[in-house]
Amino acid sequence: MYHMVHFALVDGKASRQRLLDEAIDYVAHHGLTDVSLRTLAAALGTSHRMLIHHFGSKEGLWVEIVRSVEARQRALLGQILPDADLPVAEAMRAWWKHISDPKLWPNERLFFEIYGQALQGRAHSVELLDGIVDDWLEPATTINVSLGVAPDLARAHARLGVAVTRGLLLDLLATRDTAAVDRAMEAFIDVYTSWLDGHTEPEQPGGRSPTRRPRSARRSSSGKRAASP
Repeated sequence: MYHMVHFALVDGKASRQRLLDEAIDYVAHHGLTDVSLRTLAAALGTSHRMLIHHFGSKEGLWVEIVRSVEARQRALLGQILPDADLPVAEAMRAWWKHISDPKLWPNERLFFEIYGQALQGRAHSVELLDGIVDDWLEPATTINVSLGVAPDLARAHARLGVAVTRGLLLDLLATRDTAAVDRAMEAFIDVYTSWLDGHTEPEQPGGRSPTRRPRSARRSSSGKRAASP
């Protein structure tokens, strides 16, 4: 009997994860404008009752999609930043290029939609607020510390980085002015790396300096790189 119950639970979790992965892919390709749970269920080859069984409601599924996509992006962040083979600014540009890719726009629209509902206290979406900032602060703080920033400043600048990135993503989705938003991110990268040059810890105990990679060449307003000081 135990084995039957155990396998049923495992199978249930696998089914839930499969449906969640397929729902994420559906959103990435089609978005969620006016999509009903029945329409989504049909597209996934299941029933709306099964989706309700696993996720509780349409809103519950949306929250799980947002959380899963956020978790995937945090995992990728650790692969891109820090990168020992890239100067800090180039690694930041690589992360922005990834996170601002139009292929991610449908999921990012859903993120801001559910975020707004959660801030209004709507049922089934409020739980999204748990960790919505803090879950990003830990990996971002670790990256800053690895670059030689003092821990207290590292966390403050991690929060700033999260806020700037999300703000520019919202700008991008609202205006679709990719060139202008990219320039704004370039300005932030320049400000951050300039600040980083003056706020890294000079030496760690034992005489070792923290890992520090050079800044990449700055970009001029024309988009061409100019020599870094």
